Amino acid sequence: MKKKRVIPVLLLKNGNLVQSRNFSVHQNIGNPMMSVKRFSEWNADELIYLDITRDGKYDLRRDDLNTYNQNNFKRIIDTISKNTFMPLTVGGKIKSVKDVETYLRICADKVCINSEGFKNKKLIKEASYEFGSQCIVSSIDVKKINNNYHVFVDNGKTNTEYLVTEWIKQVQQLGAGEILLNSIDQDGRAIGYDLELIELVEKVIEVPLVICGGAGSNEHFKEAISLSCVDAVAASNFFHHKDQSVYLLHEFLYNEGLNVRKPNFFKIK
Repeated sequence: MKKKRVIPVLLLKNGNLVQSRNFSVHQNIGNPMMSVKRFSEWNADELIYLDITRDGKYDLRRDDLNTYNQNNFKRIIDTISKNTFMPLTVGGKIKSVKDVETYLRICADKVCINSEGFKNKKLIKEASYEFGSQCIVSSIDVKKINNNYHVFVDNGKTNTEYLVTEWIKQVQQLGAGEILLNSIDQDGRAIGYDLELIELVEKVIEVPLVICGGAGSNEHFKEAISLSCVDAVAASNFFHHKDQSVYLLHEFLYNEGLNVRKPNFFKIK
């Protein structure tokens, strides 16, 4: 049986690693290079790296790492990939099939398409045709309004007026091979995943589902990964403030009898 995955999410804003709350507050927590190295050593199943920079300015501010003033996300990802020994999904400002090709050529195993996939619906179709649906992840940000779950784009700023089930059906038809579902309401609050949202999308999901937004304890991960429609649990803030967090979570889930890989360390020389 295919193992379920535990996936750290790294958010990059202006060249710095940040943690997010409700898509509106972003706290700088430092250097993305060291986090990538730690997650590799803790043997995370995968890594999702998302660029949420809005003004196009990048500066890692670390002369000692020889990465100072790398002025675009592609160069930063190229550098980071040299410390990555796990499957990598990259997203942020992917606007063309050429952008998809560039990330796949640099280092990515999959690319994550969000806002541009809504604005240019041909992008998902063309990219999945060119590179295979297994490479294309549709990232869907959702907010609950009047008891309905609406899809938002532009870093959670713009309501598309699509209901989440409608949009999931459409991106699956266009060729997306995986869905990354993120709750704006739960983001950064550490109160648990939105189980009502997961139950809703279970009725329409036909591809692997990765859920994100709200995890704050081992029990939250256990609760979500136990659901049959969930293929992977992802989180950002949870993994940044506890040593060996990925390893310890894997150990907890494995000891609870859940269908995850046995935990182990991978030492990077």
